[in-house]
Amino acid sequence: FDKILIANRGEIACRVIKTCKKMGIKTVAVHSDVDSSAVHVKMADEAVCVGPAPTSKSYLNMDAIMNAIKQTGAQAVHPGYGFLSENKEFAKRLEAEGVTFIGPDTHAIQAMGDKIESKLIAKAAKVNTIPGFDGVVKDAEEAVKIAGEIGYPVMIKASAGGGGKGMRIAWNDEETREGFRFSSQEAASSFGDDRLLIEKFIDNPRHIEIQVLADKHGNALWLNERECSIQRRNQKVVEEAPSTFLDPDTRRAMGEQAVSLAKAVKYSSAGTVEFLVDTKKNFYFLEMNTRLQVEHPITECITGLDLVQQMILIAKGYKLQQKQSDIPINGWAIESRVYAEDPYKSFGLPSIGRLSQYQEPLDLPNVRVDSGIQEGSDISIYYDPMISKLVTYGKTREEALKKMEEALDNYVIRGVTHNIPLLREIIVHPRFVSGDISTKFLPEVYPDGFKGHMLTAGERRELLATAAALYVACLLRTAAGEITLQYLGTSFKLRVLSKLAAYLRKHMPEKIPEDTSSILRSPMPGSVVAVSVKPGDNVAEGQEICVIEAMKMQNSMTAAKTAKVKSVHCKAGDTVGEGDLLVELE
Repeated sequence: FDKILIANRGEIACRVIKTCKKMGIKTVAVHSDVDSSAVHVKMADEAVCVGPAPTSKSYLNMDAIMNAIKQTGAQAVHPGYGFLSENKEFAKRLEAEGVTFIGPDTHAIQAMGDKIESKLIAKAAKVNTIPGFDGVVKDAEEAVKIAGEIGYPVMIKASAGGGGKGMRIAWNDEETREGFRFSSQEAASSFGDDRLLIEKFIDNPRHIEIQVLADKHGNALWLNERECSIQRRNQKVVEEAPSTFLDPDTRRAMGEQAVSLAKAVKYSSAGTVEFLVDTKKNFYFLEMNTRLQVEHPITECITGLDLVQQMILIAKGYKLQQKQSDIPINGWAIESRVYAEDPYKSFGLPSIGRLSQYQEPLDLPNVRVDSGIQEGSDISIYYDPMISKLVTYGKTREEALKKMEEALDNYVIRGVTHNIPLLREIIVHPRFVSGDISTKFLPEVYPDGFKGHMLTAGERRELLATAAALYVACLLRTAAGEITLQYLGTSFKLRVLSKLAAYLRKHMPEKIPEDTSSILRSPMPGSVVAVSVKPGDNVAEGQEICVIEAMKMQNSMTAAKTAKVKSVHCKAGDTVGEGDLLVELE
C-alpha cells in the first residue's frame, strides 16, 4: 500500500500512523470539526474533515468517510477500535469500491459481531460456552421467564454490543424487567440495534483474553493471554500480560480453542477471543472482537511483534512469518488506562476540560505511552474520555509494577480530573500485587467507593512537613492558607495557618452542607434522556427520577428518600453540567 486512511481519532489513530510511517506508507486522517487541530491530524500526511462533532455525523458518517477515501486515493482503511471497526456495512462498502479493509472479511465480522450467532459457532467449534438462551429475547416478560429457567443471577446483554454498553446483571424478576428496558435503550443508542440475549452470570470470574493472528492462507497463531479482570462498569482499567493465574496447560488449551474458533470463521487479521475464567480454571467463551483491542500494547511488549504491522501485511495478502513455537513470553507488561474521569464517583465518571499542563513520563526506561493529545488539548463531552494508555515493561512482574508506580508518580496532568489516584492505589494493593483478583476487585476492595490513599501516621507527618515547608517557600497560596499536594497518587487539600488564624478560625461559622436527600444534582456533564416525574408526584426511595446519558452510558438518577416532588428543573433533551440542579423534593 502507498496510502492508508485511518477511520478513527485519538490515541489509536496516532498508534496506526506511527507504524505506517515506519513502513514508509503515507497516511490520511479523518476528523470532526472540533478535532481539526488534534494530534492525529497533525501527524498524518493529509487530513479530511468528515463532519461536525457528534460521532454519528463524523466518525460514524460512512458517506463522508467514503468521500474522503475517493478524494485522497487511499488504497486501504485501518478502522482502529470502536466507531466503524466492527461494522460489516462499512467493510462491504469498501470492498465494493475495491478498497482494502485492514481487518477480517465481512463474514467473520458478521458471525462474531452477533453474540447469538458467535455462541452457536463457538459451540460447533468445540469451544467452551456459558449456559444461556441461544436466541433473541422478545420482551421483558419473556426475559423473566428465561431467567427463571437458567437460574439467577443472569446477564442481559445487547447482541450487537461491546464496551460494557447495553449490559445489566439481574438477581431477581424486578431487576430483569428493568435491565431489559435499560439495555435495549442503551443498545439502540450505541449500536442502532436493540436485540438482547440472556445467559448465566458467572460470579467472581476473571476476564482473560487470547490474542490471535491469522492470515488469508489458513495459518493462525495465538499470542498468549492478557489478564483484564480489573474493570469498572464492564470496562477495563488495568491489564497485564501474561496472567498470574494461568499455568502452561490452561494457556495452551485456551490458545488452541481461540485458534479453532478463528479458523471456523476463516478469520484473517488480528483478533481477540475473550474468556471468563472461574476460580477452578474452567474457562468459557465470552465473545470475539474482530479488531485491534485497546490493550494490544502489552502483547507487543512480551512477544516483540508489532500487531498493526502484522494487520497491514495480512491485509495485503502476505503469509505469517512466525510459527506457534516462535511466540515467546518475554518478561511482563502492565497497562493502566489513564482517563479524564473522577475516580471518587463510582470509580470514574467522565470529566471534561482543557489540559493546562501535560507531561508524559517518557524519560523513564521501559515506559510506553500511547496517547492522542498534548498540552492544550480539550477533553470534550463528545468522545471517549481516555487520555492515554500507560504501559510499563519489566523482566519480572515485580519490576513492571515498580516501574508503573514510578511512571504514575511522574505523570503530570492538570486541567482535568483524572484517575491516576485510583490506578496508583490498584497497583500497590496487596490483593493486586499477590494476583488475587477477579472482575469484582474494585467493588470488593472499595465497598463504599474509592476514597483515595489512606495515609499511615508516618505518611501523614511527611505530607504535613512538606506542606509546611512549601508554605514557607511558596510565592502564591490562597488567603485561607490552602495548599493542594499530590502525594502517593492522591491529591490532598491541606491548610497551613498562623497561630492567630488558627485561633480565630474556631469562631468562623461552619458552612452547612446541602441536604442531598431532597436535592438531586447531575453527577456529571451529559444530556437528559428522560424525566419520569412532575411537580406534585409522590416518589419512593430508589425510584427513578430521570436518566442522564454521558459518553454513550445511560445513568438512572433515583430518589434518595420517599417524598413529594417540589420542582423539576430539566426536561428530556436538555444538556446539563456537573452539579446542575435537576429535581427538588419537599
